[in-house]
Amino acid sequence: MSWTEKDNKLGMDRAITRRDFMDGVAMAIGGAVALRAMGPGQARAQAAATAYPPAAAELQGQTDTAQNVMHAVRDGTYWSDAGPVTSSAESYDLVVVGAGISGLAAAHAFRKQAGPDKRVLIVDPLADFGGHAKRNEFTASNGAKLIGYGGSQSMQTPSYFSPAVNALLTDIGIEPKRFETFYDQKWSEDRGLSGAIFFSKEQWGEDRLVIRKGKPAEWVANTPLNDKAKADLIQLMEAPGDYLPGLTSEQRLEKLAEITYKSFLLDHAKVDPEVADYFATSTNGYFGAGIDAVSALDARANGNPGFDGMDLGEAVSKYNSPSGRLAFTDPDDYIYHFPDGNAGIARALVRALVPDALAGTTMEELVTETVDYSALDKPENAVRIRLNSTVVKVAHDGPPGSASSVTVTYADAAGKPVSIKAGHVVLACWHRVIPYLTDELGTEQTAALNDQQKVPLIYTNVQLRNWEAFDKLKIDGFRARGDFWSGADIDFPVSMGAYKFADKPEDPVILHLSKVMTSPGLAPREQALAGRRAMMALSFEEMERSIRDLLGRALSGGGFDPARDIEAITCNRWSHGYAYEYMRPGDRFWPDGPLPIEAARKPWGRISIANADSGAYAYAHSAIDQGVRAVRDLLGTPEGAPDYARFPGPPAEMIGL
Repeated sequence: MSWTEKDNKLGMDRAITRRDFMDGVAMAIGGAVALRAMGPGQARAQAAATAYPPAAAELQGQTDTAQNVMHAVRDGTYWSDAGPVTSSAESYDLVVVGAGISGLAAAHAFRKQAGPDKRVLIVDPLADFGGHAKRNEFTASNGAKLIGYGGSQSMQTPSYFSPAVNALLTDIGIEPKRFETFYDQKWSEDRGLSGAIFFSKEQWGEDRLVIRKGKPAEWVANTPLNDKAKADLIQLMEAPGDYLPGLTSEQRLEKLAEITYKSFLLDHAKVDPEVADYFATSTNGYFGAGIDAVSALDARANGNPGFDGMDLGEAVSKYNSPSGRLAFTDPDDYIYHFPDGNAGIARALVRALVPDALAGTTMEELVTETVDYSALDKPENAVRIRLNSTVVKVAHDGPPGSASSVTVTYADAAGKPVSIKAGHVVLACWHRVIPYLTDELGTEQTAALNDQQKVPLIYTNVQLRNWEAFDKLKIDGFRARGDFWSGADIDFPVSMGAYKFADKPEDPVILHLSKVMTSPGLAPREQALAGRRAMMALSFEEMERSIRDLLGRALSGGGFDPARDIEAITCNRWSHGYAYEYMRPGDRFWPDGPLPIEAARKPWGRISIANADSGAYAYAHSAIDQGVRAVRDLLGTPEGAPDYARFPGPPAEMIGL
């Protein structure tokens, strides 16, 4: 069968309601290499921002259009090509660089502390506010609106939120406890759905979907693993041995922190190599790296098997990464999720900062109301949000210690530099950008800022005309072993107000797929850099083909037809994605320090630094904490102010450290 015939069978020739194209050349996906160039109508993303970004028919996330200016600054070409700076008459009490959750939280905290009369400008290169907290909207063929999350997923573990985070959420009308009603925790159970694993023929010799139902011995027998690997996997899950004999519990925990989970499996549990292959990507989503780089200790916190026979106790180890500590001690169900993920938090902050942009007062209205993007940057606003604009320089007007203002220069939609004045500045962009914006930093702080190598990832939403194939197979999703994508899952079952989640198999639904771009064999930061380069060489056409191919093969037993059943695909590219999190065995300074973030986030003069990078912790509550901290670095801490989390991860007192 020719490539054209295969593509037609997958539905590559079908019109879909949204198709987001990526610049770049072809690369390998799932064992297939496409070398031919894309057609002229598919070769470039739409450059112009639309009036309503969540439903825009263009590349989502960090597009080339959004990144081109900063890449030119990085490469040293921007200033030679941009022309002279235009000095505007605009002046603000605070300019925030970055409209993600941390930047929006900083704007809120500044006005709450300095006064509601203070004028604030928030500048961001993306076409939408929220940063990684990205909302995707779809319209199904039956007219129903479907909402998905294109980035930051959920509010994890409200029990661990700092007083400052809880105070801000209260201020903007978010009550996490209400998700106990919004989130249907029995949705899958009530419909008799289980999880599954798809083994691809490229790695395992055949395509096989295995439903994970019953004890491991029951479903592992159906996998394409060799006989020894099956026996080893069953033992690892049902009756693991003492793989570190002769050590005390504390010594075992220290040892597990010093070895990767891959080493634990192969060198200590001595399982068949196919078992290590089976678990290879199991830690990607939580830690941003595979089992070749994640410690065995953190893999244990992740739920990976093999540790129950070693008398390790119930206490978390100080050597666990922040996410490992969170996973191991988490007292909350994973239900705190708006239909658009943490874009719900971003929308609530915008509603509080620019009331004319979003109507309503309730949590439900955050989901159902439409943002008026034309209202975000009106001159009469006390707070203005300026999208499609990239800050390229920040400089104090005189010595930082005595200057009374800061000049902020940004590239407008045409790429031309425009300067404005600010009484204070919060840099809520990611850390590695900051040294390109200013020459006022020392070498130590610059090196600490450059330590944050963000983890690249792709979050994809696929609009299906129904979920009948899942119902026939009796699954709600599957993990993929050997495919480019980590798997596919029916979206979270959340209904809020007039927005209702799918009920019957014939209802349209969003399917969520993700890919953390890792490069096994390298150190975690090097993996992130290599993964970013690979991501930027990946076209949407190849992603679309791989998505259709995976779903068609994995769900064939349920009668799924990708050409018929897929109505839309949106890929959200986050080349600078998760904040890098400190973890053993790679980061020898963890946990005793000094931590690079402590040097990186130091304020100077009238400028402070926020964002999740500042906490080395890729969670929405960390972004809020860091926004609050950045404002207090500028203004001081007001008497009686609720405290923010000063340490990456759950509060130390909550985990017995």
